Amino acid sequence: MTTQKRLDMTVYAPALMANDARTLAVVRGMERALPGLRLNWEVGKGGRPIELPQRDAWLVEATTRGKLPLLCNGDESYPVTVSGRGRAGRLCPGGQSLLDVHAELPLDAAVIAAAGEMLERIAEGARAFWGHATPDAAALDIAYQTAPTLEGPPSPRRGLPALKLLEQIRAPEIPYFLGWLNYWSPAAAEAIGFPDPARDAELLSRSRRTATGGWVVQLTDAPLDLDNPAHLDALKRAYERFPEIGGRSTP
Repeated sequence: MTTQKRLDMTVYAPALMANDARTLAVVRGMERALPGLRLNWEVGKGGRPIELPQRDAWLVEATTRGKLPLLCNGDESYPVTVSGRGRAGRLCPGGQSLLDVHAELPLDAAVIAAAGEMLERIAEGARAFWGHATPDAAALDIAYQTAPTLEGPPSPRRGLPALKLLEQIRAPEIPYFLGWLNYWSPAAAEAIGFPDPARDAELLSRSRRTATGGWVVQLTDAPLDLDNPAHLDALKRAYERFPEIGGRSTP
């Protein structure tokens, strides 16, 4: 039996406040992006889904406690989940507390087709600084770009660059790393110098502007597969183009 491939989607946004409507915007945005999706279940103890008859009211109440609890679609054969957690300022760029919103979905044709719209809706619903959507296999390689080794610094695989830890990056607008699909808010795009029409023609051919003036930028036509030399080269070229990403350049 093979393990189902997954798409990891995460956005980094300002911390939740009292009476914050962003969690509801995120969940509704996911449902709009993927036809038939309903995130009407809480994941209880032992992973058991618990139906939420008044999901929206329940979510609003949870938000007052600073939470986006783990929600799912109630289908264990086709699991879709979303949750959010706060990250303390001491662990964040510029000492600013963040909300990390994380979704996981099966990596199938329907999700691939909806992924760009879903990333945009999650990111703009959360008013995120930046975010990404990346297949889980490639996400593992990306993790090696920041994970310290026993000897000290990170030891990235496949010739990818080492990246700084989140708390070592100077501002929350600067993306932490690159993924297959990348959401950059207007502030993030400005921070990394995107777009430059003379240098970014290839990326712009796979990019679209969002309603708030941000960008969804797709590195490769198919989901990122770092066993594919063309995909690995595309990722390396993007890191060379944007040295600010991952805190690799000095201001």
